[in-house]
Amino acid sequence: MGKVIAIEHLTLDGVMQAPGHPEEDTRGGFRHGGWAARCQDPAMQAAMGARMSTEWSLLAGRTTYQRFADHWPRQAPNPFTEALNRVRKYVASTTLAGPLPWQHSTLLDGDAVAAVAALRRESAANLVVFGSGELVRSLLPHGLVDELLLLIHPLTLGSGRRLFADSGSDLSAFRLADSTVTPTGVLIATYQPAGT
Repeated sequence: MGKVIAIEHLTLDGVMQAPGHPEEDTRGGFRHGGWAARCQDPAMQAAMGARMSTEWSLLAGRTTYQRFADHWPRQAPNPFTEALNRVRKYVASTTLAGPLPWQHSTLLDGDAVAAVAALRRESAANLVVFGSGELVRSLLPHGLVDELLLLIHPLTLGSGRRLFADSGSDLSAFRLADSTVTPTGVLIATYQPAGT
């Protein structure tokens, strides 16, 4: 059985929206896109790459999948681009229809929670999630996220979509499995549900 590993860039106030570039996600009038670029560090790439060096598949929600599918296939060859283009991709969406445009992409049928639970049981590969906040928030209450790799940046934005929005869900406990701080001040923290 594979693990579901969610990799998330966060600000100190929990914002995860549009870390990559200014036009990445302007929903809700968000104007701080690209906020993670100022603290990029090789240690961050190494932490993410470690989750992509073993047997893995990409798991994404619709918004992240569409942005990735529009961006990564058009990039110059590099290890990250090649890994994303080559890997099997599973997409949770109720609005997309197949066939999906990016090579090796499969649209999950039906309810995302049930589909991911089945995929996790049946797959030996880890399911790595980048961003996809709505998907991750739907999986967490069902115990379907085995590891959170949080890259916590030393800034606050005051607005934007947050990973842990006020959802009214029950208390969840996590244990810190590993942590390091980059020279740019980003805390790389690996959390696992406290019961594992």
